[in-house]
Amino acid sequence: MEGVSPVDSMKFALLAMTRIFIICSIGFVLSTKRIGILSPAGNKLLNKLVFVLFLPCLIFTELGSVITLQKMLQWWFIPVNVLLAALLGCTIGSIVVLISRPPQQFARLIVVMTGIGNIGNMPLVILSSVCHHVSNFAGDPDECNSESVAYIAFGQWVGAVIVYTFVYHMLDPAQQTAAPELEVSSMEDLLEDKEVLLEEEGCVSVNVKWWKIKAMQVKEIAKILHLSDIFQPPVIFSILALVTGATPILKSLILEDTAPLSFIAESMQILGDAMVPCILLTLGGNLKGDMRNSKLNLGTIITITFTRLFIIPPVGMGVILLADKLRFLPMNNPLFRLVLLLQHSMPSSILAGSVAAMRGAAEKETAAILFWEHIVAIFSITLWLVVYLNLLF
Repeated sequence: MEGVSPVDSMKFALLAMTRIFIICSIGFVLSTKRIGILSPAGNKLLNKLVFVLFLPCLIFTELGSVITLQKMLQWWFIPVNVLLAALLGCTIGSIVVLISRPPQQFARLIVVMTGIGNIGNMPLVILSSVCHHVSNFAGDPDECNSESVAYIAFGQWVGAVIVYTFVYHMLDPAQQTAAPELEVSSMEDLLEDKEVLLEEEGCVSVNVKWWKIKAMQVKEIAKILHLSDIFQPPVIFSILALVTGATPILKSLILEDTAPLSFIAESMQILGDAMVPCILLTLGGNLKGDMRNSKLNLGTIITITFTRLFIIPPVGMGVILLADKLRFLPMNNPLFRLVLLLQHSMPSSILAGSVAAMRGAAEKETAAILFWEHIVAIFSITLWLVVYLNLLF
């Protein structure tokens, strides 16, 4: 491709990683004892703000503003690719667990950190550099950047669903096994006793009794299935964004520039813009002196890092080449393909680290893995950018 060289690719990767590390280093400094602004309690609170406010607002404004029914049909492989990346990555992560034989309490963490990549903020800054510094890549730099944001946002909602459902439960420090079965049997006995009691006393009508019992059953089933955990704010706002963006009337009311309720979207956009810096600040805060207390040995961390950054990308490349050969991808759209390739090539999800901090599960180990992965990613992303740009052109 004209205008691209290994030096240029290194420049893009270094620029992207430098931006990320500057913000992380600020979080690190703010969390030191001398300054103490970002204390452990404050860091956990900031993680929760990202979870319940900043990320949902970002997903709603970015995804809702660009998505249409037609684009859903054209871009269908983006969310499928995110799912495939997670499935293949976690499968490989399970193999890593079998090979490295870590302490049992870290097995699920290793699967998550190997399988779930950063498909959001890091690809955004990398693609911004590519669009503005690589000549003849995708036409006008601003249009290229806008299009890349749309692609990433369309895949990010799936990533949010994965992180706040699968990862959220995988990093639960107190998984229960036999308790749910006990709850079900106890609830069934309770409902039967209540039904008999109501029938004997005749204190309510059959219809009222039936609805009360059904409501209790539905509530208990939702509790057993952890539906309240699955439908977390990022997932709910992802659904709202898809519905709003695909419904012209709703979109014209809220998300368009001249919409009568555009002030709602503008306010949410301001809040959404805080997601990336805040989550990077919390990552830096998590790194404060905690890596020395990590119970994962260095060999396991090296194995996770090497697998995530050097084993999974070639597997993902094979998936994209096969999809292209089967004509699942839009024709003559190198930017679309680059986004798909990057989804397989990033270090572990920072959101996963945020969830670990929020859940209080292996925070030191998660911070250590993310720290070393992001250092090595400076070189791995450079390598894969060179490969991808030469592959696409």
